[in-house]
Amino acid sequence: QVPYQPSSPRQVANTLALLRGRAGKTVDLGSGDGRLVLEAYKQGLRPALGFELNPWLLCLANYRAWRAGYHGKISFLKKDLWKVNLSDCHNVIVFLAPSVKPPLATKLLAELPDDARVVAGRYPFPSWSPSSTLGQGLDQVWAYDIKEVRRQEQGRAQQSQI
Repeated sequence: QVPYQPSSPRQVANTLALLRGRAGKTVDLGSGDGRLVLEAYKQGLRPALGFELNPWLLCLANYRAWRAGYHGKISFLKKDLWKVNLSDCHNVIVFLAPSVKPPLATKLLAELPDDARVVAGRYPFPSWSPSSTLGQGLDQVWAYDIKEVRRQEQGRAQQSQI
């Protein structure tokens, strides 16, 4: 369980700035009230969907999508992020607690395509070096290009064998 903390308008803007110009399926893991998915869709990232386990937040996200005129255009699914296959995702948004990041890093590296980008909010991935970052303090977000992260991980593995 990860406590729900809504993203600030600045966090949303910073996240989408790091995804600007990208294409492909965009997912928010632990999408909460859906604000990041809604903004991703507005900015042309399609398809856009969120995974969320909390039924109240799912209801709120679907209501917000309906109110914005996007009912049926974006999806919020009650699915456990550990059980979904992310191999067709090119943009992944993650605003989750630090304790979740190490096992999630393993899952993302195993499943995402080389051209995928992961944007983390509130807390960076501890063992990854970001390709870019934006904002400061609580509004800071980190972008990781999976191909580069894999290259770094392979370099570390080779160093440890020496």
